[in-house]
Amino acid sequence: MTAAPPAPRTRPEDGQQLTSVRERLWAAVIDGDEYAAVEVIRAGLDSGLDEETVLLDVIGGVQRRVGVEWAADRISVAQEHAATAINERAVAALLGHDRPSAPRPVGRVTVTCVDGEWHALPARLVAEVLRLRGWQVDYLGAQTPTPHLIAHVHRTNPAAVLLSSSLPTRLPTAHAAITACQAVGVPVMVGGAAFGPGGRYARRLGADRWAPDARAAAADLEAGASHPQTPAVRQAVDDLPHLADQEYTMVVRSRPQLVKQTLVDLEERFPAMASYDDAQRERTAEDLAHIVDFLAAALYVDDAELFANFLTWTADILTARKVPAHSLVLGLDVLGRQLRDFPRASSLLEQGAAALAAHRPSAPAPAHGSEA
Repeated sequence: MTAAPPAPRTRPEDGQQLTSVRERLWAAVIDGDEYAAVEVIRAGLDSGLDEETVLLDVIGGVQRRVGVEWAADRISVAQEHAATAINERAVAALLGHDRPSAPRPVGRVTVTCVDGEWHALPARLVAEVLRLRGWQVDYLGAQTPTPHLIAHVHRTNPAAVLLSSSLPTRLPTAHAAITACQAVGVPVMVGGAAFGPGGRYARRLGADRWAPDARAAAADLEAGASHPQTPAVRQAVDDLPHLADQEYTMVVRSRPQLVKQTLVDLEERFPAMASYDDAQRERTAEDLAHIVDFLAAALYVDDAELFANFLTWTADILTARKVPAHSLVLGLDVLGRQLRDFPRASSLLEQGAAALAAHRPSAPAPAHGSEA
């Protein structure tokens, strides 16, 4: 009888080594030193950390921390952007490290971001993990227009499309991409913070699968490759019947007017705005536009929690930046007056205001950063 191979042991020093490498990469990233970051990655690989661990637990872990630090106003937007660029460079350095010849591909998949989604690093990490596990991956990057995605799918005939999005405001676009891929017979796996806790919006939008992170995505694909199934024929039915009330469409179409009028009305209700300079007025208009965008997304999926979570997160962001969060409630009230003839939108605004009233500001979590 052949003896079974011994089970791998997790040694305390393995965790210590991982923590050490991650902290050194964080130091390099926050200093804006891409050369040091590359050296950290190479040293981590030379010390025995495997490539998947470096991708997800070192680079991915540092990127999540970048989001947390930005949300808490401990690093600037410029530092956040620079850190993301350096982490992208670290991924490239890992891929350039000495590695064995690639095995015969398990299958071919496409990994991409929803059109309008610029947070591409989570999708990049998924793509590289799948490559490490033997998949041929077509990585299309950020903001892939759905028609271009479908043209690529027709040309390559992948086993699946993996679609990433971090921002819930991209859910309507994600829905269009999911439906288009399925219409040509290709299943869709989705991932990212946009799809909500436990992938609740993934199911609502009809995705074939949802993965909470890169490892889960790889495991799901591997299981499908081992036990292939005939794709279910999707029925041509309206899967979001609440959209028949046209509230989502009307809010999206009237977005510029809603933001402009709310800004005007706020000036009357909030006298301090009279002293705002042009930059402050522009930031206020951007904040109002985000509120309208998230309201539209909540209308699309018919979920008050999506809008309420955005508002409480925004309150934490404002508090971290020493901006009075009560201005949010005033903004909701002014916006609600314009949307008083829209029952679902009015209800979302009321529930959002109630969530803000019950909320106790805390250190904000990042709005994105999921691996898949």
